[in-house]
Amino acid sequence: MRQTARSAFETGGRTILAGRTVLQIIPRLGAGGAERTTIDIAAALAEAGARPLVACEGGRLISELQAKGGVWIPFPAATKNPLKMALNVRRLAEIVTEEHVDILHARSRAPAWVALGAARRTQTPFVTTYHGAYAGGSKLKLLYNSVMARGDVVIANSAYTAGLIANAYNFARERTAIIHRGADLRHFSRAAVDTARVQKMRKSWKVAPEERVVLLAARLTAWKGQKVLIEAARLLIERGVTDVRFILAGDDQGRTGYVRELDAAIEKAGLQGIVMRVGHVADMPAALAAATALAVPSTEPEAFGRSAVEAQAMGTPVVVTELGAVPETVLSPPRVPGDQRTGWTIPPNDPQALADTLEAILAMGAAARDALAERARAHVEDAFGLEKMCGRTLEIYARLLEHAGQNGAVSR
Repeated sequence: MRQTARSAFETGGRTILAGRTVLQIIPRLGAGGAERTTIDIAAALAEAGARPLVACEGGRLISELQAKGGVWIPFPAATKNPLKMALNVRRLAEIVTEEHVDILHARSRAPAWVALGAARRTQTPFVTTYHGAYAGGSKLKLLYNSVMARGDVVIANSAYTAGLIANAYNFARERTAIIHRGADLRHFSRAAVDTARVQKMRKSWKVAPEERVVLLAARLTAWKGQKVLIEAARLLIERGVTDVRFILAGDDQGRTGYVRELDAAIEKAGLQGIVMRVGHVADMPAALAAATALAVPSTEPEAFGRSAVEAQAMGTPVVVTELGAVPETVLSPPRVPGDQRTGWTIPPNDPQALADTLEAILAMGAAARDALAERARAHVEDAFGLEKMCGRTLEIYARLLEHAGQNGAVSR
């Protein structure tokens, strides 16, 4: 039987969090991996008997946070104005004192500088999570990014991210813990998605019952590889593959120029009605259940591969590029023998390789697909479950509080 986050935490002998207050700070709770992890950890804290606070400007996920036991603290955490950030240090320190906060956990750079200042003022344990492969081309940028390596514990969401931290900020090497992003396997399960949800999703995409779907689920930004998929789709159509629709699901986040570029590329390739933009998709389990394959053709390194993990949990074949942390989430040759495969990896910026791989996936028989789905689900359950991520994070909190107690720190 799979453990809950609470039981995984308690079997480690850690009950120190009960009655404690942990404040996570993030710019806002919109769509994204960092935001989703914030809510997951808040829910796990509430389940463990702790008081989870989240300081941010707001966002579409605030109601979900509150429904899962989290407490929203309205706070201008998104500002990058140095003067406003300096004022925010005092403001956050006051909140830490008034709310009896025991741990501060920062998930983004600008609010992390504020949280670091407040933690030092109040002598509060400070945790950071490296959610992204932050660009650092100049000394000033490296200094700005360095706040994410200044936690008492620095959580890296992949081995790739941990390597970036070690290379840029060797001083943080010994304080870095790798905790992969966890998927909620209760929701990302074929058994949990009924036929009506899948049909509703396909209808919203205007996909005919006999048509198959190749899905790319990511915000609309150039490095997510939408143009690579468009070119791969063109190649597949040229080969006579006519019963497939290619769905670009994701929020444009105001990138109207890139949206125009995508629409122009679709038109130039003659793929209107074949490659379709569908906007933000709220029901990702149903979207993955409706898909014959998921493409993750990123052209720049990603710090994690959440959609690849979720696809494997759903048993949906996935193909990813050999960049960053995403290949960590997929078992494929030469890393494993072919009969242990849970997905495919291809070179970046290679529409031909993507088309070849998608063609192979589309040609799979039912038995082969079922065997792949079973292996992929088992792989995710072993390495990327939400319970494991939450349990390990709560263990870090407990360790910090124990250390603070041993050193004579007094809880506020």
